[in-house]
Amino acid sequence: MEKPQELFQGSPLSTGMTARQFHILHSPKCNGTASADSKKYLLTLGVKIVDNPQPIQFLPNTDEPVHRWSPYVQGFSASFVQRTLTKYKAKYKTPKVLDPFAGCGTVMVQAKLQGIPSLGLELNPLLKFIAETKLNSWMVNPDALSKIVRSLVTNHKSEAPEFLKSNQHFNPGVLNNLERIKGGIDYFTPATEEEKPIKDLMNLAFAAILVDCSNLKRSPCLGYSRNKFVHDSVPFRLFNSKISEIAQDLRLLQTRFVDSMKTYAKMKLADSTSYQYRDCYDLVVTSPPYMNGLDYVMNYKIEMGWLGFAQNHKELKKVKDNLVVCDNVSKGLIREFASKDDRYSNDWIENIKDQVYGNILRRGAYRRPDMPEIIHKYFDDLHKVIQNISLALNRGGRFILVVGDSLIADVYVPTDLILARIGRELGFTIERIEKARERRSGQIRTYKLRETIITLLKEF
Repeated sequence: MEKPQELFQGSPLSTGMTARQFHILHSPKCNGTASADSKKYLLTLGVKIVDNPQPIQFLPNTDEPVHRWSPYVQGFSASFVQRTLTKYKAKYKTPKVLDPFAGCGTVMVQAKLQGIPSLGLELNPLLKFIAETKLNSWMVNPDALSKIVRSLVTNHKSEAPEFLKSNQHFNPGVLNNLERIKGGIDYFTPATEEEKPIKDLMNLAFAAILVDCSNLKRSPCLGYSRNKFVHDSVPFRLFNSKISEIAQDLRLLQTRFVDSMKTYAKMKLADSTSYQYRDCYDLVVTSPPYMNGLDYVMNYKIEMGWLGFAQNHKELKKVKDNLVVCDNVSKGLIREFASKDDRYSNDWIENIKDQVYGNILRRGAYRRPDMPEIIHKYFDDLHKVIQNISLALNRGGRFILVVGDSLIADVYVPTDLILARIGRELGFTIERIEKARERRSGQIRTYKLRETIITLLKEF
């Protein structure tokens, strides 16, 4: 294998730069754009990307009733979902909505507010719990919730999982008070059926404050915050504030959305690559995991640990390996995938893999040398999802995906266009591809990526 310094002018060793800094400086993608690199793919597909700037990120949801009960930085906005539902309301007289990557339930919550039945699939048990609680707690008496929280017995501590008890995660005083709050929630025994959702709401509120109480930040990846200081009293203050917020929203729901209370909204802990749908749907609205370096499980390890969905990193890894692939999955999983003969592929994917292989070879080192196979598995996973959904969508139904493209080892990956092509191969018509916003590559900050909305139509 050739060494990097034999291929470039200078090297990390001779310049004093780190390998990452060196490769960023010498990247042919510096100041590049997805728009330029997409042209050949668009020409082959025979479609255009329409500029349609709009807010599609989760951040605005932090001010929206119900959606704000739990933060989820990878989600999309309730306003986008609402615009989509409104747009097709007249098209489908009694629509049914599906989200195969439901996350924290934004699509289902917004559909329920509009009285539209919905189903959500999610493989992360924490997110499934969050979404389910946001959907199934609308009848809780807000005064009863507040009264029970005020009377919590907080002298029965529930200890945090061992893998989260490091002082790096929580200051000792903060940790003690979190264990007291969790102990109070665990000690509470619902006296009636009506009180059962209250315990879920308290756990939801507790999970929602954990990162703010920790020495960590999520922006968007979970990491340590050097200058963050959390006072010992913060857990109680934030928990009570979140409960007050939930109680306020319950009052709103019970006065303005009475007719929506009994609307069907179901969450399933299920794999969207293989789930057998019993019903057919008119709208599929979703945002699949992106082909990037974000670990969708480790990013929520704090909440998963405290709520009992994982007791150690081994259990977290097991959840992660079942999801659509990210670049932090186990090497054994990728080796097993690479040995399979029945994988989906096309010439675009194979060409991208070859380029990534070549660039990794030229660099001499890369964080994941098996990255080409990770890319391949990502599209194989999503091919299964789209194929499965094509069977569950009514004729005239639409499959709407929000997704971002990627830059990997100096190779542009047009995720949106590859998924559009897969959709066409599976019988969909590419009705529209819209650019909602511009993004920056995490590898080369001067490279302009995009986030798009793909609309696939099932005509036949």
